[in-house]
Amino acid sequence: MTEQGNSSSPGGRVRRVELFTDGACSGNPGPGGWAFILRDVKTQKELTGSGGERNSTNNRMEMQAVIEGLRSLKKRCRVELYSDSSYVLQGLQKWMTGWKKKGWVRMEGSRKKPVKNVELWQQLDQLIDQHDISYHHVRGHSGHPENERCDEMAVEASQNFR
Repeated sequence: MTEQGNSSSPGGRVRRVELFTDGACSGNPGPGGWAFILRDVKTQKELTGSGGERNSTNNRMEMQAVIEGLRSLKKRCRVELYSDSSYVLQGLQKWMTGWKKKGWVRMEGSRKKPVKNVELWQQLDQLIDQHDISYHHVRGHSGHPENERCDEMAVEASQNFR
């Protein structure tokens, strides 16, 4: 588990939320969908969101789910982020710092290559800086209730583009 951000909040307590996310894609690339569940820890109230794109990839949809969930927060929060995407979690916790230092390029062997999905990584970079985030990997399709709900919503959203 890794934390990002500053835990101090001017003027009071930081709201604690859980953010569950998932993405889906048929064909990869193909019609894609994303979904999130955002739950206030104190009140247990939930906000859900989903959407998709006609031609996307699973990784892009996984990232978009996190982006949309974080975008829905209006103030700095303590976020427990749950995802089944190793790509997203490793990118946020390990890879992004190096990519930024190198000007958003990655090494492929001895060659510099642009970071894939760079515009989404840059959006995530801005969004995670606004919150205190802990990252949690959830095994996909393993019966985790919120992950299963997000998967259903993401698949449904992707079907709107078939």
